[in-house]
Amino acid sequence: MQPLFSRLLRRSPLVRHHLLNPNPYPKPNIPHLHLLRTVSSSSSADSDIRKYAGYFVLVLGCGAATYYSFPFPADAKHKKAQIFKYAPLPDDLHTVSNWSGTHEVATRVFIQPESIPDLEKALKEANEKRQRIRPVGSGLSPNGIGLSRLGMVNLALMDKVLDVNKEAKTVRVQAGIRVSQLVDALKEHGLTLQNFASIREQQIGGIIQVGAHGTGAKLPPIDEQVISMKIVTPAKGTIEVSKEKNPELFYLARCGLGTLGVVAEVTLQCVERHELVEHTFVSNADEIKKNHKKWLAENKHIKYLWIPYTDTVVVVKCNPLSKWKSPKLTSKYTNDEAMQHVRNLYRESLVKYRVEQAADEPDINELSFTELRDKLLALDPLNKDHVVKVNKAEAEYWKRSEGYRVGWSDEILGFDCGGQQWVSETCFPTGSFAKPNMKDLDYMEELMKLIEKEHVPAPAPIEQRWTARSKSPMSPASSPNEDDIFSWVGIIMYLPTTDPRQRKDITEGFFHYRHLTQSTLWDHYSAFEHWAKIEVPKDKEELAKVQDRLRKRFPVDAFNKARKELDPNRILSNAKLDKLFPLLESPV
Repeated sequence: MQPLFSRLLRRSPLVRHHLLNPNPYPKPNIPHLHLLRTVSSSSSADSDIRKYAGYFVLVLGCGAATYYSFPFPADAKHKKAQIFKYAPLPDDLHTVSNWSGTHEVATRVFIQPESIPDLEKALKEANEKRQRIRPVGSGLSPNGIGLSRLGMVNLALMDKVLDVNKEAKTVRVQAGIRVSQLVDALKEHGLTLQNFASIREQQIGGIIQVGAHGTGAKLPPIDEQVISMKIVTPAKGTIEVSKEKNPELFYLARCGLGTLGVVAEVTLQCVERHELVEHTFVSNADEIKKNHKKWLAENKHIKYLWIPYTDTVVVVKCNPLSKWKSPKLTSKYTNDEAMQHVRNLYRESLVKYRVEQAADEPDINELSFTELRDKLLALDPLNKDHVVKVNKAEAEYWKRSEGYRVGWSDEILGFDCGGQQWVSETCFPTGSFAKPNMKDLDYMEELMKLIEKEHVPAPAPIEQRWTARSKSPMSPASSPNEDDIFSWVGIIMYLPTTDPRQRKDITEGFFHYRHLTQSTLWDHYSAFEHWAKIEVPKDKEELAKVQDRLRKRFPVDAFNKARKELDPNRILSNAKLDKLFPLLESPV
């Protein structure tokens, strides 16, 4: 909109003339002009008094009318002023966000069936109405892949263990059961799951649908543990699929992103419950290059934690207790000694940034390392120099945390990922188990150089893990070759604050970081993002590039064909998936 002054100048020559010339007319040549001016001045003064008195009465009247029409509450004078306040949400509106708080939707349709018949009825009614009900699990996916404002279906009330076959080491469960619940239920049968992701609060249906994984070059992603499934579809009702029953759909639906049907029941292959010895120690890039092939081959589980702007790489190996005769379980330092450097940095940073610790905040000696790291980063999360100091403190923490730990596999393989965060994790091939091609280390070398070259305020750690291949064609680790291995690398930026402006700045910083890795590394290493971490670009040209890359890597035509057959009205999809896998028609 143009300024008022400019618009008035354009409107008419007369208005323009008056505005530009406060005395537009020439003075008339009248005798005794001074007498006329005296009389005129007196009349003008009276007129001005009456005019401003009228304005005052008008303003006073408007104020009184406003006060009595909209009276303030009795305690209004004690309340702080607020610039803006949201209206209260309707009682039937459900607000659902993912764990990191990076994605949130509000919906009036949130269905929680208690049985397969309930689920069948819900899908049938939704399909007839063309009402979207996107399957959503525990909401742990960083990209909110299960969210939809148009409607959702959640199986939290379908969380039972249905059958355990101890001899065959299998378990049949309802898909809403959480990993932690299932593991606890399997204990009395002497069984457990083959591998675990970093956390255990995912619903089984969700963890297999997005291709989640643990670590171990001989261990595949978690979808490979699935023997059979019951999926409830909008068009064909309940279908049971396995290697024997409709194998093509079985493999496609194991990592089906929740779009081919709602996974209602799952049969999983288990293993005997076992203890692991975890060995954590600090290494560096040169030492890792010398030992990498050997370590991949010898260790059942292994991961590297790279710390930007340092030469520190934390190595974590986990193996069955039977392989170890007498591990040294005591660490050189106590936990307090390991935390000392981090706590000192926090105290110094509070002084530097002139921040006073609130009285109700816990004592820093009571905080875990990840909690204290969040507090440190929150002081200046996008200042590279500050982040470098925090990373160096983390490196020192790990040096003082070297040692061994023994525990059950589900306890040892868990990992404290820290607080809310943005994350982008890529998966790429790195040769075979017999012949690793070392591209996984080349990738990390380039990534670390890129971070330093671009002065990215990249926090630690950058976690690197490995899996065997998956036979599910939509898995990022899919391959027809049984011996292939894949590396998974996750970059992060923490969101250690609730301040909206600061979270926005961190978000922008993260997506710049992610774009740098994407443009520099992804195509060269054939890297593709984890389905629970892929973000959809807003730019149409960038989106077209993503769609083209996905089509080259995955059987998109077969996937979309199955979607049309099982969910023709696309009620199980959402905006994210519609953009990643577009169909010609748009029924919903």
